[in-house]
Amino acid sequence: MTFPATHSVFNQVPDLLPYDTSDDASLLEGLAREGAQWAYDDLRELGDLAGSVEAQEWGRLANEHPPVLHTHDRYGNRIDEVEFHPHWHNLMSVAVAGGLHATPWQCDRSGAHVARAAKFYAWGQADAGHMCPISMTYAAVPALRHNSELAALYEPLLASTHYDFGLRVPTQKRGLIAGMSMTEKQGGSDVRANTTTAVPSSDGTFSIVGHKWFTSAPMSDMFLTLAQAPGGLSCFLLPRVLPDGSLNRIALQRLKDKLGNKSNASSEIEYQGATGWLVGEEGRGVPTIIEMVNMTRLDCVIGSAAGIRAGTMRAVHHARHREAFGAALVDQPLMRNVLSDLIIESEAATTVMMRLAGATDRAASGDTHEAELRRIALAVTKYWVCKRAPSHAAEALECLGGNGYVEESGMPRLYRESPLMSIWEGSGNVAALDSLRALAKQPDTVEAYFTEVGLAAGADSRLDDAIARVGKELADRSDIEYRARRVVESMALVLQGSLLVRHGDPAVADAFCASRLAQDWGGAFGTLPTGVDTAAVLARV
Repeated sequence: MTFPATHSVFNQVPDLLPYDTSDDASLLEGLAREGAQWAYDDLRELGDLAGSVEAQEWGRLANEHPPVLHTHDRYGNRIDEVEFHPHWHNLMSVAVAGGLHATPWQCDRSGAHVARAAKFYAWGQADAGHMCPISMTYAAVPALRHNSELAALYEPLLASTHYDFGLRVPTQKRGLIAGMSMTEKQGGSDVRANTTTAVPSSDGTFSIVGHKWFTSAPMSDMFLTLAQAPGGLSCFLLPRVLPDGSLNRIALQRLKDKLGNKSNASSEIEYQGATGWLVGEEGRGVPTIIEMVNMTRLDCVIGSAAGIRAGTMRAVHHARHREAFGAALVDQPLMRNVLSDLIIESEAATTVMMRLAGATDRAASGDTHEAELRRIALAVTKYWVCKRAPSHAAEALECLGGNGYVEESGMPRLYRESPLMSIWEGSGNVAALDSLRALAKQPDTVEAYFTEVGLAAGADSRLDDAIARVGKELADRSDIEYRARRVVESMALVLQGSLLVRHGDPAVADAFCASRLAQDWGGAFGTLPTGVDTAAVLARV
């Protein structure tokens, strides 16, 4: 007996791969606008690799085969080593060779931080997990410079484009990776609750004893950490391997089983009389290490923007190739509303990300206005863009329906990754309150903010009205901490709106102002008002 064929595959979406992750209008426009057009070819080459079948497979396998901790060797000797999937090292090698870590600090070319941000964004779409140690290595340099001798010794190696994995004496390696170890179980974001102690030794070093609850990338060559010294909470540099070749007394207790970010190892560690070198003044640990924190906050914004872009690409691609109810999904009016809303969110995130990278470049060159703007703009943007990523990922996944809920689509990994940037380096409340602290303690940041958003004054009445509302919110100090999220959200939206009005696609800017600023918008994506030029918005992807 013969049976009719039942397994006929049709109306399925072709693979998005390969594609160029840097083929992104907002990104490329920002690259030129912020002074790094010279990096165009390198960016496109990296984006082409990031969206290749090969690199995407590296990311998939590095996440499906997460790191494994080996505390002892076969003979019982303590080794505290983490074993990674081989593709982790492929990902790291490309990132380091591309200068996505500390290389800009050793580059005197204008736009070096902008170029690095754009490449971080493009390459991060291959795998987000390995960007953690890349980010911390980038961020370590400004803090390390508080000890000129340590900076002179290690900064060139941190900026090296050689990825040299393995536990060896740092000065005998071709390149170094740095980490940060601050969080303790009793304190979390309240780092002043730190109980780790630092006792001075006769040779000028300190003996560090304590338990750190969350330390990512424990195979890094060195860490910046906080400990209570006789003079108060201080910042220290702890290498994994000491100058004499012996392992520093840093015991890896376990690796964390995380929601996402699986390719990256995050650990719980103990300092059992570890040797550390003081960085900065004794008792000034928080101001010293906060320079590292602020740099990693920039990468939180970049990482969220990259994830938002990746979700947008997958959703639009699916809708253009899938039919439902007699028409392509992308031609269905409600789906066009949803996709356009996702694109607008992506363009707003990428545009502000590139502006912050430009401010970083100019601040590093001594521009005080840009430093003041960066201080407040980064704080409010870190809160808002990182907060938007999880809801964006959920909506992008839903655009694929049940297909998006299965691992093979890549959407579940994107979804699991999305909350991390909002938690890392200060969760939502910390970021919102830090914004208010900057406004109160550094009044010049208020002027810098309003000067920036005011550059678009008169171009859109909805933006003008929103700027005025922010001014009123900030003038009212009553219950300001209770209202912190609302105030900071408004500031972030106005900043994004002003940048889109000045530099963005007109259709995107118009839709942003109508929805986010004029508040003709619902609580979910896909609630844009009528009149939005969805054809022009969709043409951006």
